[in-house]
Amino acid sequence: MEYRYETSGTCSRVITFNLDNDIVTNVKFVGGCHGNLQALSKLVDGMSVKEIESKLKGINCNGRGTSCADQLYRAVKEAYEKNKG
Repeated sequence: MEYRYETSGTCSRVITFNLDNDIVTNVKFVGGCHGNLQALSKLVDGMSVKEIESKLKGINCNGRGTSCADQLYRAVKEAYEKNKG
């Protein structure tokens, strides 16, 4: 199923992705550092929510308390929790 997440505190504005059980694919960012976010999207493709959490949760960009990577973790975690219920 496709999900859309509006980010907070980052240069990217929106993250879309597919979630099948706990596997994340087809991640796309709107806004942000295009090259870096393309790379991040490819690196996490096929990872589980738990793997993404272990690698991305809590990454901080310039003292903002979050980052595009951290926002991706939050997005997939939220979608996974909603999907479980």
